[in-house]
Amino acid sequence: MNGHGNRQMKQSIIPGSSRDEYSGQIIVAAIEDAPSRTPRSSEGFLLLSSAMVPSFINRAAAEILFYPQKPEDFGEHFQEILAKRVRDVLLSKGSSKMSTLVTEFSSGRRVYRCRSYRIGAIDQGDSQAGFAAIFERGASGTFAVSQVSEKFHLTIREREVMQYLLSGLTTKEIATGMAISPNTVKAFLRMIMVKMGVSTRSAIVGKAFTTS
Repeated sequence: MNGHGNRQMKQSIIPGSSRDEYSGQIIVAAIEDAPSRTPRSSEGFLLLSSAMVPSFINRAAAEILFYPQKPEDFGEHFQEILAKRVRDVLLSKGSSKMSTLVTEFSSGRRVYRCRSYRIGAIDQGDSQAGFAAIFERGASGTFAVSQVSEKFHLTIREREVMQYLLSGLTTKEIATGMAISPNTVKAFLRMIMVKMGVSTRSAIVGKAFTTS
């Protein structure tokens, strides 16, 4: 019955969300202000653990990866099939021992760009560092850092840290690029989190993505 399938799918939906984001066993970040319906032009957003296991996906990304089927068609097997789709479609098949994501992939007749960012905790050496991936159709725009900075009243230096963060740099790399200490970078990141109302680096990326 259709009702049974819907009940199974509810187990994979983030509690309190608008049912447009699906999570795995670990919810890394809940993206605030998500739309209640997904426009066809929406970009996909996916969070992966360091082992490339999906931990968060919005509906747009799920629809792209599962096309022509719908995410809810998979019921209780959603997480398992999502992990397989990520391995089959998004992981680079290069010879490197280190897992990386492709920069472009196809879904149906459409071609999507995949922009990935390294995501980790503020403290260096965190083994939980992973990736945030954004799916864009064709040559769509990039993050509007100026728009995000204006909305959350970021200072010039905080905006600079944000730009480096969205480019996938680590705390140490940001510190080198800005000629400041890693501790100062961490202080800027904490201020950005406070202003944006989030508590993790991955949530900064997620909120910047939904704001821009």
